[in-house]
Amino acid sequence: MRTVVLDTNVLLSDPGVLLAYPDTDVIIPETVLGEIDKLKVSRVDPDLRFRGREVSRMLFEFSEGGSLIEGVALPDGGTIRVVPLGSDVSLPEGLATRNADDRILATAYQACAEGCEGLTLVTNDLNMLLKAQTYGIKVERRSEVDAGLGKRTVRWFQRYKTPITILAIALAVFAGVLALSLYTSRITGGNGGSTSVPTEFRDMLSDNQRALLDGLTILQRTPSDLDATLQVANAYYAIHEQTGGAAYARKGIEYYTIYLRSEPDDGDVRTDMAVLYFYIGETDRAIQEASAVIQSNPEHVNASFNLGVFYWRGRSDYQAAARQFMTVVELLKDSSDPHDTIIDTNARDNLKALQQEAAAAGVTIDVPATYMPTEGTI
Repeated sequence: MRTVVLDTNVLLSDPGVLLAYPDTDVIIPETVLGEIDKLKVSRVDPDLRFRGREVSRMLFEFSEGGSLIEGVALPDGGTIRVVPLGSDVSLPEGLATRNADDRILATAYQACAEGCEGLTLVTNDLNMLLKAQTYGIKVERRSEVDAGLGKRTVRWFQRYKTPITILAIALAVFAGVLALSLYTSRITGGNGGSTSVPTEFRDMLSDNQRALLDGLTILQRTPSDLDATLQVANAYYAIHEQTGGAAYARKGIEYYTIYLRSEPDDGDVRTDMAVLYFYIGETDRAIQEASAVIQSNPEHVNASFNLGVFYWRGRSDYQAAARQFMTVVELLKDSSDPHDTIIDTNARDNLKALQQEAAAAGVTIDVPATYMPTEGTI
């Protein structure tokens, strides 16, 4: 039976890759799970976080069929298993465990200790690809990365599997629970907290809805609580991602604005707010906010990337967009972080796409070849 080892960037490019290898022993290095887990607190890219959650969801469903450590049968044949890196593994010279990439590569090397002929490492990382080849490990590239934020504005209804009618019912239930919570908080003098909501009602809510409910309940008691303010803003951001509702984006902006009055130098929060402005069609304000972040911190990757999207999809300013995406590539050129690899690939793919789009519009964009995606490289 063939064996494939999946790298983090492959899973984050396309979670469906978990089911793309029938009659195969699919290995997920334990280090990969740690990398994906980091996305839960990351604000780098909403799509990236979504794909990370999708990977976790799929693996959780697989675990219901048995132990992922021992291996679980896949629908189309083969197995999937999570493999930790053994502490007593004898690694070849030059291969250590000092970083995530090396640990993933070491896990692949460990998996083929009895011969690598039937094993393939699937990665979109050029450095890992080259390094794996030096140790006799077969390597395969699989790139299915989206073009970035601009696509999300028209794809949300395709991406989420929850039927719209069911989602509407869930949101209606949430609105009722939220009203009940705040009403109870008022009549108890603000001491009811989230515990005043019946557990059965809370269990009907999504994680994002619970976060919003709890944050608003805290603010009902302590309006100046900055952590709760940010929690509410982030919850509205996440619910907007799920539903596409402009009302949630506007509420997110409202609470981000309150938070930024006290923390004006928080570039991550200001960038998130800029994205919400873009979502509701206020491109000029989105550009203004992202530009403010870059002026304060020229190395803010997410602000630069999103600013490129704003110029491209919001203004069709191909020159300005290209400058921002090239800036992203420059900022990430020395990074080996798998999250950065995805963003770098997105930026390069966007440069290629906008150059083609500009040419069709009669506009010439000069993008040096070093910034463009190249066949056979990452």
